[in-house]
Amino acid sequence: MNVRILFATRILRLFAYGFLSVVLVLYLAAAGLSESRIGLLLTLTLVGDAAISLWITTSADRVGRKRMLVAGAVLMVFAGVLFATTHSFVPLLIAATIGVISPSGNEVGPFLAIEQAALSEEVLAERRTGVFAWYNLIGSFATALGSLAGGGLVQILRASGFSALGSYQTVVAGYSLIGAAMMLLFLRLSAGIEPPAPRRAQARPAYFQTDLGLGPSRGNVLRLAGLFTIDAFAGGFVVQAFVAYWFQARFGVEPAALGAIFFGANVLAGISALSATALARRIGLLATMVATHIPSNVLLLLVPLMPTLPLAIAVLLARFSISQMDVPTRQAYTMALVTPDERSAAAGVSGIARTIGASLSPLAAGPLYASAALAGVPFFIAGGLKILYDLLVWRTFRSVTLPEEAAGRR
Repeated sequence: MNVRILFATRILRLFAYGFLSVVLVLYLAAAGLSESRIGLLLTLTLVGDAAISLWITTSADRVGRKRMLVAGAVLMVFAGVLFATTHSFVPLLIAATIGVISPSGNEVGPFLAIEQAALSEEVLAERRTGVFAWYNLIGSFATALGSLAGGGLVQILRASGFSALGSYQTVVAGYSLIGAAMMLLFLRLSAGIEPPAPRRAQARPAYFQTDLGLGPSRGNVLRLAGLFTIDAFAGGFVVQAFVAYWFQARFGVEPAALGAIFFGANVLAGISALSATALARRIGLLATMVATHIPSNVLLLLVPLMPTLPLAIAVLLARFSISQMDVPTRQAYTMALVTPDERSAAAGVSGIARTIGASLSPLAAGPLYASAALAGVPFFIAGGLKILYDLLVWRTFRSVTLPEEAAGRR
């Protein structure tokens, strides 16, 4: 039952993220915010998310994973309600800093880290990569459907006489309703998602941990987190909301067509995540992470060089067809690197490192996208830094043998 609930909340959450991300920048622009202010808002969205997530995820193994998942859903509802009901910059900053909003269509908040740890309690180690692959597949499909639904709903509302601002606002309100549904599902989780009882009994149930909830694996986790920061910083230049904005500014693509583009992109991303399982069995988790990530980022570099819309879409879709193969392997690698009572904290610290990295780049990316002459630069920065990350993560961890691999398991 717990696994089903966690998969259901993953579907709802990623649908909501995709639903919102296609129109988020367009909504803020229609509300009167400049590109620079939008970039600042997106940066603070991710910075605030990192701070809240650090507290929640590093406490979850001791305070309770279920309790912290519910708290995350409440913050998602809070952000959606405030974004939908005000266009003033200061209240939006408050919502962005405290609440949970995804400008990229990808995971933000404490959910992913805690759910990974919870799933690791429910499945055998040898099945972990496969379960994470399906977990990412359904997430990608949900994001794809959300993108399609968000763009399509705006198009329908506009055709029915709604203003651009009013149609975008409806999407934001829907985001908060989905957060409320998630909260109800999290309340149904059982104690089976929590760490083993003997380990919980030895741990002091404090709400803040100066050791970040980590033990013997702390050094490896911090090194991995540092490298993840580089990858996420690069990705922040090409979050889905910005790429949607770029397609509209460069080629005049309508919201419904944007939804269709990102529907296809996220479906391909989900399929690529599923195919990672078989490859990881053959060459290992780390090699799969690196060998699939480099070519996807070469394709990312090519997107702004395409002279026509069909070619730009084709290259983007080709990139997404292999872009997520590193995700389930990265998640499985992190879980295999630590002890069971460090899993929420390890996933949380590495995930927060990614959030911090991603939070810095929109501030620089906003003015670049505002300039027709420089709008392609974020793609070049992102692709180049991501390739650098691949090389560094291979060099740093290639000599580390995972316990499952040492025992002949994958």
